[in-house]
Amino acid sequence: MDKTVEIVIMALVAAFLGLRLYSVLGRRAEREERPRLEPTEAPRQAAPEVAERPGAGAPRALVPGVTPAIERALREILAADRRFDVTAFVDGAKGAYRMVLEAFWKGDREALAALCDKDVLQAFGAAIDAREAAGERLENRLVRIDEAVIVAASFQAPMARVAVRFTADIAAVTRDADGQVVAGSLTDAIEAHDLWTFSRDVSSPEPDWLLDETDEG
Repeated sequence: MDKTVEIVIMALVAAFLGLRLYSVLGRRAEREERPRLEPTEAPRQAAPEVAERPGAGAPRALVPGVTPAIERALREILAADRRFDVTAFVDGAKGAYRMVLEAFWKGDREALAALCDKDVLQAFGAAIDAREAAGERLENRLVRIDEAVIVAASFQAPMARVAVRFTADIAAVTRDADGQVVAGSLTDAIEAHDLWTFSRDVSSPEPDWLLDETDEG
């Protein structure tokens, strides 16, 4: 074979092999230089959806057993005042119940003024005045609070109101000016049922709730 022809054929073979190598190595290099946006692993198959049970995911009730209206009002109060805590409120209401009763029995108007709004304070003051005018005094004692239950709640910005029904045992004695017992007994406690409503301006920096209504429960 003529050497010139042989050289041409070898050159063509070399060119062909070079193109093949580029088609494999060159394209692979281009692919490896690109950022990998796809996941390195095949995506996992989504788990089948599970039918939601009735009530699943519903927020836990602030006070189990209350009506939807009370629960809604309590949540409105909580939304307006993040410091509001139902358990702490009920504990505080029990303490206020004891303090108000003891202040009233002793005729301590100053203590009552810190615990009651003006209308309730006026009513308590009138009862104390009448008792003092009659020369009578009370020797009452709160034996125990059997129950304190939220029975109503409302929120009309900025005022929050919550009503609590108290069931308590109270030993009560009324003495006249001579110290004689005119009513009651300290040895036989009676069961008392009171419905007290407490209110608070949630825009106020003061955390205290005031007694703004009393009734028999």
